[in-house]
Amino acid sequence: MSDFSKRLRSEIEYIGLNQKEFAAKAGIKKRALDAYLRAQQSMPPADTAVKIASALGLSVEYLVTGKEYRRSIDISAYLQFRDILDDLIMLPDEILEPIKAVIKAFANGERKKTPQR
Repeated sequence: MSDFSKRLRSEIEYIGLNQKEFAAKAGIKKRALDAYLRAQQSMPPADTAVKIASALGLSVEYLVTGKEYRRSIDISAYLQFRDILDDLIMLPDEILEPIKAVIKAFANGERKKTPQR
């Protein structure tokens, strides 16, 4: 499996969508996505790579090379949660893991509500 395929698979898993859902979000055919994930076609054409990267909130450069900051986000979105993050860091794993699971479940529910492009 190519590094591109590994990064792509990892990022799709990270956002919590299955392959069919992600292909629809990215505006590509599931069959093409399957080929990129299996590395049958190691690298998509540039226009497809842009669609995939955009749907993941990443740069094409990161998907291709693994270099560059992973998420293209506005840091101010994170700053509003700084105090919560400071508190979470203090919690032991047996308390933190269920909290993370609840947050992930709610976030995945919201992702599925987001209209596809």
